[in-house]
Amino acid sequence: MRTKRDIYLAIAAFLTYFVAWAIFASPLDQVYWNIRYSLTERAAPASIVVVRLNPIIGPAPDEGSYYADVLEKLRGEDPRHVYLDANLKVVTYSLEREIKAFGSKLSIVVRPNQMDFTRDDASRATADIPGRNLTGSAQVVVAGGLTNFWKYVVDVPCVFRIDGHSYPSFAASTMSTPCLSNSIRPDFSVDPSTVEVIDSRDINSGLKREVSLRDKTILVSGFVGKQDGVLGYLGHRQQSLAMHDVAALSGHPIRRVDLEILATIFTILITVAQSVTRQFWRWSIYAGAASAALFGPVLFEGAGILVPAGSTLVVMTVFAAWRMWSRWRRKVIETGNAGLPNFVALGGHSIPAGYHVVVAVIGRYEEFLATLPPELHAECAHQIARRFSVGCGTAEIFHGEGGHFAWIEHDRDADNQIEHFEGMRALFSAPLLVGGHMFDTNVHFGIDRNGQFDTLTRLNTAIASATDALRTGRTVEQFEANRLANAHWELSLLARIDEGMRNGDIWLAYQPQWDYGENRISGAEALIRWNDPVRGPIRPDEFILQAERAGRIDALTYWVLEQAITSAEIFNALGPRFQMSINLSAQLVDKPSLVSATAEIVRRRGIDPHLLTVEVTETASVYNRPAAIRNLGELQAMGFRLSIDDFGTGEASLCYLADLPSNELKLDRRFVSRIVESDRDRKIVASTIKLAHALGQTVVGEGIEDLATFELLRKLKCDVAQGYYVGKPETLEQLRFRYLSLVGKQGKAFTSC
Repeated sequence: MRTKRDIYLAIAAFLTYFVAWAIFASPLDQVYWNIRYSLTERAAPASIVVVRLNPIIGPAPDEGSYYADVLEKLRGEDPRHVYLDANLKVVTYSLEREIKAFGSKLSIVVRPNQMDFTRDDASRATADIPGRNLTGSAQVVVAGGLTNFWKYVVDVPCVFRIDGHSYPSFAASTMSTPCLSNSIRPDFSVDPSTVEVIDSRDINSGLKREVSLRDKTILVSGFVGKQDGVLGYLGHRQQSLAMHDVAALSGHPIRRVDLEILATIFTILITVAQSVTRQFWRWSIYAGAASAALFGPVLFEGAGILVPAGSTLVVMTVFAAWRMWSRWRRKVIETGNAGLPNFVALGGHSIPAGYHVVVAVIGRYEEFLATLPPELHAECAHQIARRFSVGCGTAEIFHGEGGHFAWIEHDRDADNQIEHFEGMRALFSAPLLVGGHMFDTNVHFGIDRNGQFDTLTRLNTAIASATDALRTGRTVEQFEANRLANAHWELSLLARIDEGMRNGDIWLAYQPQWDYGENRISGAEALIRWNDPVRGPIRPDEFILQAERAGRIDALTYWVLEQAITSAEIFNALGPRFQMSINLSAQLVDKPSLVSATAEIVRRRGIDPHLLTVEVTETASVYNRPAAIRNLGELQAMGFRLSIDDFGTGEASLCYLADLPSNELKLDRRFVSRIVESDRDRKIVASTIKLAHALGQTVVGEGIEDLATFELLRKLKCDVAQGYYVGKPETLEQLRFRYLSLVGKQGKAFTSC
């Protein structure tokens, strides 16, 4: 599956190519052809001989006579053809006579006034062309090469246009057929050091030589030494002009094509390779693309086509660098310690429509690893990943931290989805066997189907869903889009809570409690409330849960304790004893700092702890139960009354009475609200009240909403009543007014609140 990162890299490589082409194409082209000709070096043809003209010392007319003597001696050797590359500004009668005597077997070589030029310059070249009265039947040819930026000759024009006339190039004049191409490629494989060079003085002396000039092509030139003009010679650095002429004589017609043929072929092959899944074929295409880049220019050259080599090498270099970087990224950044692709790699994938992100979390995964030697950690992860791969039919499983595994799979309808994940859970019913260690596994799943979000967001939401599923014990949880819409607000919730406690947006409501024995309001439960100026009233379970998850429930609980102490002091100053109840979070009950922090608040405020009741519930979620029991015992020893909240539901059952220190039971509203019409519930409540009294516990009935329930609980010997019939949660001032209005009614029957 192609990732977004690959697409971005492809675009970057495409842009990099154009930048790199302008900077590196020409140097790479130069390097390529230098290497190509140095590796195919060969000896110069024996049919070509260079005669070096020595500088003339003396009057100018002697120069023409000297050239005439050389030509005369050469004519006696009966060569196939002679090219005279000399200064003919001074013409003597003897030289004119020898030129005409040679006839068509002689060519006069003319060099442009500019030694090196580009293709555009070739059509505007200038040269001193000798007159027809001198050349006779001898052909005039122009010797010159087209050079690149580095002053290396790359090819030779077939024809030069000088003063409105066309002249064949030196290389084209040697061909038996017309030059139909636009250029001639000199054969730079010819090793200049192997060219047969004879000094003109040896010719004039008439001494017998080992080398015969009969039927040879003779180049008579004054440009043989380094001091006689040099140009770059591919594969052999700089060489004299005469050596370039020898390479041109061995050259072949070629058509220069400026289109990036090979670069295009290479790019197409690489693009095709990216879509091939089988590694053998993919690497075969890579090899073909590399061969095209490395050997394609030579093959095209052999077919008479000169194509750029540097641009193809730029593309190949950019692609190779990209591949190396991608491999390094996959190995170092996108691969976890277990050798599996990690969540960084998954975050770079582009998820197609109709697919969703699944994250599975293995319960107690870190405990598994803690019992295994480090060398078996990877094997453990691989075994789990293989089971997920079999269950979901996806080859690529991504491994995150803390026992999280993720993949991408086709969407399913709700019924099939549940069945699918239940089937995957069945795969983990068999224990893991890792290096002789056996583990039972517990797996839960989180899904994100929100295709409008980016991959990283969907991955994070699926992780959150899987974590929720693990916490609640459900097989699978699905992340809803509206939850993400509230994510920004929830992420800033803690700061908002701190601000709300400072400015009064967070406050305490008080629900009164009625003492049946004393027939009065004897206390209240402090309940936290939040009226946000933007979102309005916020449910307590929403922000309390967030505070617990973030580990900030401590500050909220101690703030409630401070406010409750203030309220208890107010009510106890107004009349009889008034008991104030607060709730203690299960996330705080086992913390070592609970007792000391609470004791410090009580000491600083100077309140009698007997006036405060601490209500506890949901201790099943407590991590360290013995520490929780110890903390509660110390709070009770300090004087706090302890109440078991929601007794009869969940974990708040007889186990609480056996394990937890307590002074009070609060009957859950589920039982209390049905005692009038349900004989079964009435008997359960009656027996619970008797049991609590037998253990010395006070009983509080919650959820009382009518007079019949209130009076029935009185008959059942319940101690305290709480509910909407007694009073709804209200502000401190409202409860204070109610309390003052009822203080004088002690001893009278309570009929309405």
